[in-house]
Amino acid sequence: MTRLDTRSRRAATGTGDRSRPRTALPALCATQITSWGIVYYAFPVLNPRITAATGWSAGATTAAFSLALAVSGLAGIRVGRVLDHRGPRTVMTVGSILGSLSLLMVAAAPNLFVFYAGWTLAGLAMASTFYQPAFAALTRWWAPDHIRALTIVTLAGGLASTVFAPLTAALADHLSWRATYAVLAGILALVTVPAHALALKAPWPQAPPASTPGPRGAAVVARSHPFLMLAAAFTLSAFALYAVVVALVPLLLERGYSTSQAAWALGLGGAGQTLGRTLYATLARHTGVTTRTVALIVLGGVTTAALALIPGPYVLLIALSVAAGAVRGNLTLLQATAVTDRWGTAQYGRLSGILAAPGMTAAALAPFAGAALSGPLGGYPALFLTLAGLSVVAAGLAVGSHTRP
Repeated sequence: MTRLDTRSRRAATGTGDRSRPRTALPALCATQITSWGIVYYAFPVLNPRITAATGWSAGATTAAFSLALAVSGLAGIRVGRVLDHRGPRTVMTVGSILGSLSLLMVAAAPNLFVFYAGWTLAGLAMASTFYQPAFAALTRWWAPDHIRALTIVTLAGGLASTVFAPLTAALADHLSWRATYAVLAGILALVTVPAHALALKAPWPQAPPASTPGPRGAAVVARSHPFLMLAAAFTLSAFALYAVVVALVPLLLERGYSTSQAAWALGLGGAGQTLGRTLYATLARHTGVTTRTVALIVLGGVTTAALALIPGPYVLLIALSVAAGAVRGNLTLLQATAVTDRWGTAQYGRLSGILAAPGMTAAALAPFAGAALSGPLGGYPALFLTLAGLSVVAAGLAVGSHTRP
């Protein structure tokens, strides 16, 4: 292989110096913390104040937020296609602007119709600024060393609730919920718009050859048996895990623990996600992709079943919550690398968008479905056992995602 061939190959895979902008990774860490913290995690903090001030029901306001998640999943398919061809700079910069505008619309909403419109716009912003476009950028620029970059950015993203949930609460103690969202919209614009516009302007490397060549290669992969089985597994797993996150507090309250104790259990589960993400690179080096996928989904089911069957003591429940969080943290990186591990980095944006869309929709429905099922099932422990069963089914589907080398 000549020096020119080597240089071309490095550029195509994102390993060359020009293809790996130094400012991109720290910028994406900062924007993931800010975007997730403001667009996603501020809502659970402010929602009680929204319902109290407006008289709108909690179900109606939460449905608007779930709509944003569903829109994000569907829009992510188109966003992924644009990312493959044009890179992340324009997509993520425009997404940051949309995010700020959407929160201003939410803050000014005189009725539920405008409130829903604002959250619909926020869904487009989520699709353009959250993990999926950041993963696409890092996968192209950093491959084949992308797992390290993905781990770093998800570790930063894991701090979003730690930073912005208390900040949002502090602002809301002194301002109305509308003024709080207006301030947060300003912070979002000041941090993310210039960061995306200035730090992501490096040349977009040429994609390596697709494993399925031709303009419809991504469509062929998306219709293949392994891809469909993987998408189904991730969808069921996402539904189960997101339902567990939302239902953990009611489960502990049902068992007689205080609201403060339940909140600490949930918060320490988030810390477990950060811990889990630090372990993923080691796990990836020592396991095959199908084995890793099945094992993590099964572990998610095991921790869910344990929370259903073990009523205490409280310290043990904290440990289980941390363990469940560690599994969720690993699953985030598992999904980020699922396409490259099986089909390479070509058309990563489009394929990952297609793969993530049903899971995002399931995550959007999980809070409502979990609450609705807990009554007929006889309580939250029975709900958790049902969700553990869904994880087992998901693991079985993941076995069918094996691809030939």
